[in-house]
This record gives sequence, C-alpha cells and structure tokens, in this order.
Amino acid sequence: MKVCLVGSSGGHLTHLYLLKKFWINEDRFWVTFDKKDANSLLKGEKKYNCYYPTNRNIKNLVKNTFLAFKVLKKEKPDLIISSGAAVAVPFFYVGKLFGAKTVYIEVFDRMDKPTLTGKLVYPITDLFVVQWEEMKKVYPKAINLGGIF
Repeated sequence: MKVCLVGSSGGHLTHLYLLKKFWINEDRFWVTFDKKDANSLLKGEKKYNCYYPTNRNIKNLVKNTFLAFKVLKKEKPDLIISSGAAVAVPFFYVGKLFGAKTVYIEVFDRMDKPTLTGKLVYPITDLFVVQWEEMKKVYPKAINLGGIF
C-alpha cells in the first residue's frame, strides 16, 4: 500500500508522525511545509513541499491544488492521511478523483467544535477520526479512537 501523509508543520505533523507504527513499513511520502521542524523530523523521508500559509489563503489553496494534481498523479497513493490543516483540503479532493481512500484525524485540542479543515473534508472522507467522544456530536459519522498522544 502506498500512503500519502499530508499536513502542516508543527502539531499537525507531530500527530501524523505519532502514527509511526502504522506507516513505518509502508511505501510512503509526505506533503508539508518547508520549515525547520518538518525538515528535521522528516530527514531521510520522501517529502514534497507545499505552499504556505494555507489557512484562509486563496492564492496558496490554488497553488496547492495544482501541486496535489502533480504529486498525486505521479505518486498514485492508495491512502491519504491528514490531521490538518488547510493543505489537506486540496489533497483530499484531488485524491478522491484519483481513487485514493482518505482518513482525516481531527486534532486533539478540539473537544466540542469543528475545525474549518474538518468541516471541509468531512463530506468526502472515507474514515473520519476524532479523539474525544464529545466530537461525535459534531461529526456523527466519525469514530473515536481516543488520543494519539
């Protein structure tokens, strides 16, 4: 199975990295920011740099949509996993066009209201994961797997 792990640097990337038991033996690549923390954490990993800032930035949303077409056409992942933020949106929607399955993990610090990215990808996500039981009121189709940390 080929896996695309996509997310902003910082906490979102840390969330994905903590899933190492799952992705360590998979053919994988990452999509994240070209920042010190991401470059350090992902040293030796296949990584594509996306455009940032992403939150509420239409220009970079368009650029990341074109990037998603380019990267996903080349890599052809079976599964795309993200914990946010906004860079997940174009990769999930374009990924669905290419037949990829998607898993979104809503961030740990949201206990009772959705993130913007979560709201945008929820309708098309194959598996939507929350880390608090209270979030199932916000996302009824979600499954609660508990905290990643």
